[in-house]
Order: sequence, then C-alpha cells, then structure tokens
Amino acid sequence: MRNPAACSVDYSTPEFDRLCSARVWGKVENRTIMPSILGIDVSKATLSCALRDTETHNILWESIVPNNPVGVQKLLSKICPQAAWVVEPTGRYSLPAVKGATDAGRTVLLAPPRQAKMYLKSLPVRAKTDKLDSRGLALFGMSRKLSIYPIKEPALEEIDQLMSARRGLAKSISKLQLQQQELPHAKQYLTEAIADLKRQQNALDKEIKERSAKEPAMQAASRLLQVPGIGPVTAAAVTARLSAKSFAHPDQFVAYIGLDVAVAESGTHKGRGRLTHQGDAELRRLLYVCAQANRRVKNSPFAAQYERERAKGLSSTAALCAVARKLARLCWSLHKHGTSYDAARVNQQPAQLNNETPKVVLDPQPS
Repeated sequence: MRNPAACSVDYSTPEFDRLCSARVWGKVENRTIMPSILGIDVSKATLSCALRDTETHNILWESIVPNNPVGVQKLLSKICPQAAWVVEPTGRYSLPAVKGATDAGRTVLLAPPRQAKMYLKSLPVRAKTDKLDSRGLALFGMSRKLSIYPIKEPALEEIDQLMSARRGLAKSISKLQLQQQELPHAKQYLTEAIADLKRQQNALDKEIKERSAKEPAMQAASRLLQVPGIGPVTAAAVTARLSAKSFAHPDQFVAYIGLDVAVAESGTHKGRGRLTHQGDAELRRLLYVCAQANRRVKNSPFAAQYERERAKGLSSTAALCAVARKLARLCWSLHKHGTSYDAARVNQQPAQLNNETPKVVLDPQPS
C-alpha cells in the first residue's frame, strides 16, 4: 500500500492543473491542490479513517485511531499536509480532531450530515460499519464542493451550550404537561416538576441574555430585539448561528433552518409545496413562535403579512411559516449589514442582480 505521507505528484505542472481545474477539491487560482482525501468516521472512542487518491479513487491507507490527542497526532504524522480531511459533525466528539488538524494547518471539510447519509446509502455496499463509512466519506468529499469545517469562538460555544440546555428543558416541560393531562392521579407531582423546570428555564434565559449583552460577537442581538416578536432568547440563538456560519445570501439561511419550500413535480403531476424541515429545528421553532407573537403586536408589518397570506388561501400554519421566513431574512440582513430595524421598509424587495450581493434593504445606523 502506498505511503500516505508521501505526495509525489507535481502540483506545478499545467497538466495537473487541467486535471484538477474542474474538480471540487482543488483551487487552481490559489495553487491549492488536494491529491488525496481523508474520510473520517467519528465515534466517541475512535476515529475510523480511510485515505483515497483523488485521481484513481483507490484507498491509499486506512486505520482506526483513538479519538484523543494521541490519535490525532498519529494522523498528522501519517497523512500528507496537502490531503483534505472530510469529517461529519457528531457534536463534541468531532471537535478534538477538527481543532487538532486545523491548528496544524490542515484543510478540514464539513460533510453535511443529511447529504452524507443519503450519499452513503447510495453506495453499493451491503453493510454499515465505521470502516465502510470512512471510505464512503472520502468518496463523498470528492463528489462535490464542501465548505471548511467551522470552529466556533469560545463565547459562541458557551452560548450554544446554554441554548442546548434550554432546548432540553423546554422539551421536558412540554412532555410533562402532556402527561399532566393524561395522568390525573400524578398531577400534583408533575405540577411541582414543571414549576421547577420553568424556574431553571427562566434562570437560563437570564444567563443567555446577560452573556449576549457582554460578548462582542453577540452585538447584533441587540438590533434583532428591535424586531417585533423577537425576544432575548431568539435574538441570541439567531445571532450565534449567523456569527458561527457565513451565509452569503438570506435564502441560504432560510434553507439552513428548514423554512424553504420543497417542490415535487414530475410530468403532469404538480405536488404540493412543503417545508424541507432540514437543519436547525430549534431555530425554526423559535422563529415560528415569533411569527405567532407578531399576530398580537399592533401595527406590526408581519401581522399585516399574515393577513395577506391568509387572504391568498393559505392555512394559518402556512401563513405563519411565511412570516417566519420573512423574519429569518430580516435577521440575516440586520446581522450581515449592521443595519437597524425599519418597519417601513420590511416589505420592500431588494434588486435581484446576477452574481452580485443583494443591496441593503434597511437604513444603516447613524454614525
């Protein structure tokens, strides 16, 4: 088997540039060519790795190493610096490998979980193991353009953990409230448990609000609070996500939280549009709740939009989803351009220019 640390390809030749110019793993303009792809399937204890040649797709090297600094160091010593690492996010289990490789100057690419799962299912294999998944992830990295694996700032990571804890409390409260109706003989105990969880949720909300006000990376949260229906928790959640990821267009953010509409058509069949429900479900829920809150806000442009959507024949849920989609686009604009909320310009459409960044639709803050 070929030595994975030896990269004998001449990257400066025009022939190699022509070979890789159409391939998604190379950037010819920056003279950055990746001769091999390392697929890594992450678990709590191990990293299952498979290195493939990008030209022949042959496996050059594969191994299983511990998911700890020692295992990451072994990979750094074995794999050539030009190879790209393709990693599927698995919560905190994937962070040590990603941070170790990034700190060492390696290129680490993010494999979107849903896309990667569908791709691995399409492969002609009759089993599912960590070894096979690592081989498949290497092929997945060669099949399309992947973005760099984002590493959050410590402040954003802390707020995200608080948001995750709040999400767990909210789910527990909802579950116990349903049981409270179904179990009348246990109502007293469930009521006390719900009250205790709500106290903890309120304490978390206060902590999230205070941290958002202190952290420079969360300054945009204060501008989002100007939008009707958006509270401190939603403002912090949206700001943390927009700060951690680079969305070039509002439609990308809408698609990330699963508020975009999927179209199903084939021949004469015209299917009903429905939400994709991909991405961050909690952020989607929070924006939907904000859309509901806008119905009770006087003179809110979003309440007016809700009535217009209902007049078109949409159901209440579909109309609220349309409002949530508008809120998501507005939040992206406020965060991206550092602008202030202006109700008079909410429904104005930006000029659609090909291959150009959309114009700012809201007035900038006074200097």
